[in-house]
Amino acid sequence: MVKMVKTASSPSSPVTITVSPGGKQTGSRSMGLTSPVPRASIPNNANSPSPLGSRGNTRASSGGRYCSKFKDDPIEEINSEFVTYTVHIPPTPDHQSVSASQTSLNEDGKDGVKLKPDRSFISGTIFTGGYNSVTRGHVIDCSLERPEPLKSGLVCGMKGCDEKAIQGKCECGFKICRDCYLDCVGGGGGHCPGCKEPYKDVSDGDDDGDEVRSEAGDRALPLPSMADFKLDKRLSLVKSFKGKNHPPDFDHTRWLFETKGTYGYGNAVWPKDGYEVRSGANGIEHPPDFGERSKRPLTRKVGVSTAILSPYRLLIILRLVALGFFLTWRIRHPNRDAMWLWGMSITCELWFAFSWLLDQLPKLCPVNRLTDLSVLQERFESPNLRNPKGRSDLPGIDVFVSTADPEKEPPLVTANTILSILAVDYPVEKLACYLSDDGGSLLTFEALAETASFARIWVPFCHKHNIEPRNPEAYFGQKRDFLKNKVRLDFVRERRKVKREYDEFKVRINSLPDSIRRRSDAYNTHEELRAKKKHMEMGGNVSDPLKLPKATWMSDGSHWPGTWASAEADHSKGDHAGIIQAMLAPPNAEPVYGAEADGDKLIDTTEVDTRLPMLVYVSREKRPGYDHNKKAGAMNALVRTSAIMSNGPFILNLDCDHYIYNSLALREGMCFMLDRGGDRICYVQFPQRFEGIDPNDRYANHNIVFFDVSMRALDGLQGPMYVGTGCIFRRTALYGFSPPRASEHHGWFGRRKIKLLLRKSKVTKKAEDETVSINMEHYDYDDDDDADIESLLFPKRFGNSTSLAASIPVAEYQGRLLQDLQGKGNQGRPAGSLAVPREPLDAATVAEAISVISCFYEDKTEWGKRVGWIYGSVTEDVVTGYRMHNRGWRSVYCVTKRDAFRGTAPINLTDRLHQVLRWATGSVEIFFSKNNALFACRRMKFLQRVAYFNVGLYPFTSMFLLAYCILPAVSLFSGQFIVQSLSVTFLIFLLAITITLCLLTILEIKWSGITLHDWWRNEQFWLIGGTSAHPAAVLQGLLKVIAGVDISFTLTSKSATPDDGDDEFAELYVVKWSFLMVPPITIMMVNSIAIAVGVARALYSPFPQWSKLLGGVFFSFWVLCHLYPFAKGLMGRRGKVPTIIFVWSGLLSIIISLLWVSISPPSGRQDYMKFQFP
Repeated sequence: MVKMVKTASSPSSPVTITVSPGGKQTGSRSMGLTSPVPRASIPNNANSPSPLGSRGNTRASSGGRYCSKFKDDPIEEINSEFVTYTVHIPPTPDHQSVSASQTSLNEDGKDGVKLKPDRSFISGTIFTGGYNSVTRGHVIDCSLERPEPLKSGLVCGMKGCDEKAIQGKCECGFKICRDCYLDCVGGGGGHCPGCKEPYKDVSDGDDDGDEVRSEAGDRALPLPSMADFKLDKRLSLVKSFKGKNHPPDFDHTRWLFETKGTYGYGNAVWPKDGYEVRSGANGIEHPPDFGERSKRPLTRKVGVSTAILSPYRLLIILRLVALGFFLTWRIRHPNRDAMWLWGMSITCELWFAFSWLLDQLPKLCPVNRLTDLSVLQERFESPNLRNPKGRSDLPGIDVFVSTADPEKEPPLVTANTILSILAVDYPVEKLACYLSDDGGSLLTFEALAETASFARIWVPFCHKHNIEPRNPEAYFGQKRDFLKNKVRLDFVRERRKVKREYDEFKVRINSLPDSIRRRSDAYNTHEELRAKKKHMEMGGNVSDPLKLPKATWMSDGSHWPGTWASAEADHSKGDHAGIIQAMLAPPNAEPVYGAEADGDKLIDTTEVDTRLPMLVYVSREKRPGYDHNKKAGAMNALVRTSAIMSNGPFILNLDCDHYIYNSLALREGMCFMLDRGGDRICYVQFPQRFEGIDPNDRYANHNIVFFDVSMRALDGLQGPMYVGTGCIFRRTALYGFSPPRASEHHGWFGRRKIKLLLRKSKVTKKAEDETVSINMEHYDYDDDDDADIESLLFPKRFGNSTSLAASIPVAEYQGRLLQDLQGKGNQGRPAGSLAVPREPLDAATVAEAISVISCFYEDKTEWGKRVGWIYGSVTEDVVTGYRMHNRGWRSVYCVTKRDAFRGTAPINLTDRLHQVLRWATGSVEIFFSKNNALFACRRMKFLQRVAYFNVGLYPFTSMFLLAYCILPAVSLFSGQFIVQSLSVTFLIFLLAITITLCLLTILEIKWSGITLHDWWRNEQFWLIGGTSAHPAAVLQGLLKVIAGVDISFTLTSKSATPDDGDDEFAELYVVKWSFLMVPPITIMMVNSIAIAVGVARALYSPFPQWSKLLGGVFFSFWVLCHLYPFAKGLMGRRGKVPTIIFVWSGLLSIIISLLWVSISPPSGRQDYMKFQFP
């Protein structure tokens, strides 16, 4: 057990690590440990910028001396300043012992050995800490890291030696480390231990540096001089490298094929694409350009066909003109017999026309985008002069997964999402996954530990057989031929084994709640017996009640530092310490290949890289009296944690129920970030696709119209909105920085542009190399041109963590474009500058990460205001994207051929209405806040501003929609209509508006690729939501703005995978009563009764007014058609209407009937029958 103690009162106070074994030990020993250098720097890379601040041994929260000591008794007496619990990670099937030497420290510092960062130490340690509590790292006798297979090619082949091997000194290829090689040369006669032949390169004059050369340096090849190149071009000769300038053993093959060097004029390698060679009198006139392929763009923007877009824009104008003439005619021809009816109708129609215009204007410029993954691989993962080994030069990506309640978000769903991330097709060493458990649940923690264990089987299986999708539940649940396109003979056998392992994994996950409960009950009972025994020994009475907390226990017999099943002080959902556990430590830089299948190995991984990305469990600290800001606060905690632990320049945000369906999705998104102009892109948004939706999509859960029409159209402006999941962010954009370049839009409708250069870089040249240094003094921060780096690093911006501040320029540098693609005024990075190993993760770094997830860290900072996810709205996603666009950033909409991500959506009517209520309430909050698009700056395009303004305004349409849905019934009850009579002019205008709407719909379907069914379902649910959830959202928003009433929402439940034999759509037919159902039920009942009353009046009237009856019945029927899915949802599975529906229907019918009789009593009434409505 290691305890890392940190005094909370002073940020510079020393940190103490106490190491003790899990059981009782005899004797003690300890030693001093100095604080390591901050990890923000990029090692072994001259092209990387130096981080801000000192590179010495100082840290804001983890500086000072580290020491540790063994205790004889693990249950030690501690100061009242410290917490009284210890934590051990639960064992998993692949736990391995941690060497005692790795945790042995010398207290007095004599004869001590410096503690090195160890992967198993980090992955086997859980770190906790927070407000008024110490920062502790609890080491256990197990680790999630398995020993690396010796077949990695990096380990010395000498018996008993596990040091890293150097480049082979013998032709036989025997691997040997530096020390063993020197021993063989000095005392072994200079013979190779493998083939017993003498080393050919042994010489007495070699020094250590020459004997052990780096492989990269040994492979470096000379470049041809410009003079030689000109000579070759003039003489057109085949040049020989065997000259005085080159040694006689120069490897021509290496030069020709590994570095694409010149062989005379031209190159011996002809491109696959082929080039037409035109020959004339002077031979070849235009030689092929072999650099052209590498300069191809990563992405292409494909506009919608002019044959579709031009008529579409023309129809928008025609419909706008028709609406203008229609509304003018309506205003000039009122219904004198029913002015109140005419006034209500014309007010609603004016608002609907305005709302339609706001919705239609941003759709004028839709675009489509394509990516070229082959160019991405060639540019960033192919050998070149700066990267001879061809290591990946792609920037790192940190993936954030958020969960809050394991009861509503099943751990198995979260586990499958994590597995799809770990198996994604992206360089392993460049990927890190963080799970934010906002509930601090032991169930989620142990489920993640089981997931990390199963990933060692699942990830190599996916890589070996190219499995899609890489979510095991989705893959094994597919109803298709799984043998399609599979050619390996061992696939069927290995798939069967992995399927059995996954079934056992599911059983373990499903049994975790009972296992934790039984374990906790047993430990609590044991603690009660011990307390009673101690009480009796002290002379107490046996019958005296003892109040002991009902703790939640981990598998090693220690208290869980997070939330307990029975809430106690410091152990409830709103009151617990911060927790960080690296389930999987950062992988090595070199590939690690597995072994053949045997008793322990399920599959043959001899040709498969078995490394896994880093996986971290994070639960931020929560304390009473601190606003935790829900999901936005959890995301900001992950931003700070990841900046210290991995610092990927890009961040992917996913909900726990959204998994990666396309393993190439991350590469597709990076094509936009790394292409020319990508330095202005703040995020790449992917469309949301859903599984488990009923085939008819009764409640428009797919939301196809929004994702395939509105979002594609916004992509042609300044970019799509951020929708909360499936989005790749640029880290510096989340930090609140402005883009390197932006445009201000002046004049009417923003037609006049002024281009701004917001970021400058300083370039210094040294000898033959270019060193790019970041000049942060010219960063523009949130529209303040005078802001500089000193003000950015103040605690009021990012907090008091120097490691976090030092990571900012590093992330900015790693996210740059390559030097040949940089934009004007922005210096790019050299190729190959990211093909370096990642620094190892040490305990001090994780301790620093603990400090930035404390509950008080964001006090007096800009987090949530200008930095990170923005607070103050339940729809923090829209506000966060709006702030980035307002600073001048652009975003991109990436629609892949195969869906990038897939998730689940609530198919139950009540759950769907509550989801829409939450979105609409957030929009109302945006409308009444400073995030209203009316206050946007000039860097946002006019049509983009219109789109954001419509986001905040659309819920208010519900008030007019409610009135307009009642008007047909009122018309039938009163015998009047919205117009004096159904004249020809009125019908012509109505026909023109309807025809243009239909034509616009057809063209939208044409350029977006949606279906008519999708469009109609969207229209139906627009009215259902507009008459139920949206009015409630307006009322709640007004209450919050006027009266300050806080708005709280329950977490949407994520359904787990149904068992075999269960109905997949059983949740669709469940009727859950909600107050949101009252308005639609009222509208349906009133319109149904009104139709019956209107028809009866016309049939029994001596002078029936058929035109008014026809108009009223038509509009009432149109309203009922839109509400048909809602009515069907109330029927349940077997068409049985719940009793409460009859009760509400009867009450509403009686109330409406009595009200109408009182307002407009029938003619020929008698006084003694007079009814007075109270």
